[in-house]
Amino acid sequence: MTETDYRRKLNELNRLLNDPEAPLQPQLVWTLLAEIAHHDAGRVAAPDAHGHAG
Repeated sequence: MTETDYRRKLNELNRLLNDPEAPLQPQLVWTLLAEIAHHDAGRVAAPDAHGHAG
């Protein structure tokens, strides 16, 4: 997932959870959370230039 996709998914999740006019879509919320978590896990686990996990 590109950084643009990542930001778009975060923004959509934020909208779904915080906009009182947005209809509740539990399946979409869970899907976005899973995709964001997967992306974040890859970012955290990747070692930096010194070999340390981020």
